[in-house]
Amino acid sequence: MKNIVKISYRNLMRNSRRTLLTTSLITIGVLFVLLYGALSNSFKSYMVGQITDSMLGHIQIHKKGYIASVDNLPLDKNLNQKQVEKITKILDENENIESYTFRIKMGAVFSNYVSSTNIRLNAIDPKREKSTLPLFSSRIKDSHKDILKKGEILIPELLAKGMGVKKGDSIVLVANNKKGSVNGMNFKVAGVIEPITGPGGRDGYFHIEDARKILRIKEVEVSEIVIRLKDVDKIKQTMEMLKPLNEMKNQKDKPALEIHSWTKLSPFYNIVKMLDLMSLSIKVILISIVLISILNVMIMSVYERIKEIGTIAAMGTPPKTIIKLFLTEGLMLGVLGSFIGIIVSFIVVYATNAIGITYSFGRQSDLVLHPTLQLGDIVNISIIVIVISLIASISPAIKAANLNPVDALRQN
Repeated sequence: MKNIVKISYRNLMRNSRRTLLTTSLITIGVLFVLLYGALSNSFKSYMVGQITDSMLGHIQIHKKGYIASVDNLPLDKNLNQKQVEKITKILDENENIESYTFRIKMGAVFSNYVSSTNIRLNAIDPKREKSTLPLFSSRIKDSHKDILKKGEILIPELLAKGMGVKKGDSIVLVANNKKGSVNGMNFKVAGVIEPITGPGGRDGYFHIEDARKILRIKEVEVSEIVIRLKDVDKIKQTMEMLKPLNEMKNQKDKPALEIHSWTKLSPFYNIVKMLDLMSLSIKVILISIVLISILNVMIMSVYERIKEIGTIAAMGTPPKTIIKLFLTEGLMLGVLGSFIGIIVSFIVVYATNAIGITYSFGRQSDLVLHPTLQLGDIVNISIIVIVISLIASISPAIKAANLNPVDALRQN
């Protein structure tokens, strides 16, 4: 085998120009795929972080049927005190969960004493919300240390502009509880919250204790429980660990709860899937480049070395050895191209991070990409390139092995 490697290396160096061109094509393919993966992963990580860390969390728990009717903000589908106690006990025992918070979602009439309109609201526990959604406060204009106190309200930006309401103004909320009783309370505008894509992205926020007062809730009652994980990559594992919650039954002996990851709640997940599809398409293009490049080199090598192949065959070299010779050449091209491509990718990613590429997304500007090469991507791309290099070498290798020594030596 050692001799085969030496001969293969010598044959590649004999036509260094063609070997360099082929290696360059493979290197460019590997560089393009790894760089695209690093940039797209950076973009996805940022957007997923914005959605999960400022609004949705990683996992949400609701009463069965709540999500299907969430547009109506049904108060009769809230989790009761017993359910909340059972759920929190399981959550506290789960080592993957960093924190969780409670919300009451409701609708109300919003009035600035001049005009009125409807508003969607999230009643929150400020301390829990801040620990579970660390980027939540970044959505609040002129935010202060305490994001929300009792008697205060954060109003959505569209409503603030439409009704001319600003921070410090007094407003009134009027709401019906699930029994139809009407109640109203005065609030001070603590700030304006910027919208974000997805369900609840244009909601207002106020203290959960104020929600209990205006709705006249005596016991613990919540619409949803929002969960933050220590590692978002363990979301599937955590969903499996939360399956005991499915054993909780309602009066009809059917599952009382429904558990959703952020991927089921946010439309942005469709963009993530589209980026993954584009990544797959680029990998297919890489495979095509490598396949064509290696196939071309190997076929030309066979035609240029017909007499040489005939000579070694006439000397008694078995066809298997000739096949190994050409497969080794293809393998060396794949390994060399992958290695150089990975090195160049690290250099380009380092330079990109040093320069800092900024971009805008929606209303947010001057966002900076922080591309990083994932070990999984490097290993996968290297394996794909090496395997395709071997596959592309099979046909020329078999052709070379099947050459008739007499006919090969007669070739001009």
